[in-house]
Amino acid sequence: PDGVPMGSFGVRFVALVGILTGAYRMSKRATLQLMQDVFEVPMSLGSVVACQDAVSAALEAPVDEARDFAKEQPVAGADETSWRERRQKAWLWVLTTPMVAVFLIHARRGAVGMHALLGTFAGILGSDRWSAYNEWPIRRRQLCWAHLIRDFTWISEHQGEAERIGLALLAETKLLFDWWYRVRDGTLKRSSFQVYVSPLRRRVETLLEEGTVCGNVKVESRCRGILERFDAMWTFVRVEGVEPSNNASERALRSAVLWRKGSFGTHSPEGSRFVERILTATTTCRLQGRNAFAYITEACQAAFLS
Repeated sequence: PDGVPMGSFGVRFVALVGILTGAYRMSKRATLQLMQDVFEVPMSLGSVVACQDAVSAALEAPVDEARDFAKEQPVAGADETSWRERRQKAWLWVLTTPMVAVFLIHARRGAVGMHALLGTFAGILGSDRWSAYNEWPIRRRQLCWAHLIRDFTWISEHQGEAERIGLALLAETKLLFDWWYRVRDGTLKRSSFQVYVSPLRRRVETLLEEGTVCGNVKVESRCRGILERFDAMWTFVRVEGVEPSNNASERALRSAVLWRKGSFGTHSPEGSRFVERILTATTTCRLQGRNAFAYITEACQAAFLS
């Protein structure tokens, strides 16, 4: 190990332990064994935890800065997945922007958890139709079309009038995204796209209204739910820089889901803070095309010297 020592360990060694148990989701015992086998450094489980704590402390200030930065952006996406802390149910939330992704573990999945994540954020929020986001103003919300397509597909899988409506909704969606991809590759002007979408939007609204009286109780309920947030489906048409799906937030959570399945969550608030900070640092580095290990090493170096 080289760098400024933390006890008998150097900065790069401490950062490596942190990123192995965090970004690479290795268990503490596996990390301990790797360090002994590869680097011939004897460790205890307590030493692994101490390294995690040191990395977490080093990342506290930059993660706070990343959180403040994300809340100042004009557009962001949010998503959540289940977690456990001290064997109690909790939720891991993420707020994503093109440059930063910030994670939060909170005991609640509802509006309380959402507000804890968003804080002072006042921009346009991309999300699925989870009820926690219903407090967000519709004019500043973008529903995820990937989830809407799943809804339309589900509607089409029913018999009778529901099938016709679902298939028609999927056809309109295909046409919408044919145009959208042309906007993205520069072969269609946004102003023309907006003109094209106007009658399509009316057709989609009519289909959903027909779905509310189609004779299938479940389909009727689903269509009413979508219509309640209908204007939020089209924010990406109106506002440049807004994506029609929340895929970035879902992708940001995939690593966390794998971590949860392997570790069953965290055993303390301190462990949860480590998860939040290491995921924020490594995911943000990936978004920015930066080397996560180099960044965490630099953060530890700065913290140990202060």
